[in-house]
Amino acid sequence: MATTIARMTRDELRELVEESVERKLLEFLRDPDWGLELRKQVRARLHDSFAAEARGERGIPAEELAKRLGIKV
Repeated sequence: MATTIARMTRDELRELVEESVERKLLEFLRDPDWGLELRKQVRARLHDSFAAEARGERGIPAEELAKRLGIKV
């Protein structure tokens, strides 16, 4: 783009800013593991976790996990 910002219309500048922000957001929020295959063990743990949740079982409360890991909340 050879146009300077000073010569842009308000709409052109708005579009430039929107495109730039969208590009950066996608860069920050994209999943670096997208498309990679999960190992069998990870799939099995996820399956077990979802099944336990469906049965109404609860996981470890965040406060308890923090305590176990020695993290002050």
